[in-house]
Amino acid sequence: MNIFICASKHNYDKVAPVKEQLEALGHSITLPNSYDEPMKEEEVRQQGAAAHREWKAMMLHEQEEKVRANDAVLVLNFEKRGQANYIGGATFLEIFKAFELGKKIFLYNPVPDNIFTDELLGMGPLVINGDLSLIY
Repeated sequence: MNIFICASKHNYDKVAPVKEQLEALGHSITLPNSYDEPMKEEEVRQQGAAAHREWKAMMLHEQEEKVRANDAVLVLNFEKRGQANYIGGATFLEIFKAFELGKKIFLYNPVPDNIFTDELLGMGPLVINGDLSLIY
């Protein structure tokens, strides 16, 4: 299966081991936006509001292309700054695009208790609780 890994840039350090395990299971992996430069957004933000807006729009288009090109998204929703199972705005949009396109949606950890909880539940993700063998 072709899988697009989605995660907060603050958790990109956890992506490589998951990628390796998925590839060992026979899956093909697409990495998150800015994976090689996780703090690129902060650099662009320093260039001013217009540059940041343009960069962010480019990232949103890129994530849509990645969702479209894969069979599923796997959300690595780890803790971020004390928030359990964190899913931020950009990742939420990736999940929503997958939902719109009828792609499979896998969450590594349970649905977070936040502003998106009801919407996330409505999109019907499969929570795998860290068990990558559940991805089909």
